[in-house]
Amino acid sequence: MARESLASKQARAAQIEERMFAHYGEGECSLDYTTPFELTVAVVLSAQCTDAAVNRATPALFAKFGTPQAMAAAPLAEVEDLIRSLGFFRSKAKNLIALAQKVLADFGGEIPQDVDALQTLPGVGRKTANVVMCEAFRDPQGIAVDTHVYRIAHRLKLAGPSADTPQKTEDILLKVFPRSDWLYVNHQWVHFGRDFCTARRPKCLECFLHDVCPSCGKCAK
Repeated sequence: MARESLASKQARAAQIEERMFAHYGEGECSLDYTTPFELTVAVVLSAQCTDAAVNRATPALFAKFGTPQAMAAAPLAEVEDLIRSLGFFRSKAKNLIALAQKVLADFGGEIPQDVDALQTLPGVGRKTANVVMCEAFRDPQGIAVDTHVYRIAHRLKLAGPSADTPQKTEDILLKVFPRSDWLYVNHQWVHFGRDFCTARRPKCLECFLHDVCPSCGKCAK
């Protein structure tokens, strides 16, 4: 099969986003939060964990330590106890306290509105920073590549075999999609990955992208 040109990928990407938007709109964040700080905490907690599990743990956590000031002074044992149901709760508790302390010390108590500055916070990587920039500030500086986005990008053949890391996959997606679409891709694709393009037994026959997906019907075998 001939290698697909970037222009061809961009044309398919435009069709994909048009259909995604028709089906999901802008897409909704699956995590519950009310402030940029709460969102950042929730995304940090979601690593190696389901959003549903995070949403069960955060109400009690936010009730006690829902601000940088409160979290920075929180006893480690109390934070651990509040998120004990989540994976890696001990390291996450340490990161959350350190994150809050750095927000106070370096950013005046406010979550920074810059993808690079966000990544200086303990526990915050590129994916988390991208989610916060898009969801909290509606200022996309990249596309958050989680397991859903990584899987779908490769099944749609927008990313090739050489894009074997989240960063490499993001780099390609940023070339394929215009910046105006970066705001929506992650949330739309998370829902799409749960509804249709599941890790196992994807619902290719029901998928609204079947005619623009080179893998349609193949990845289920």
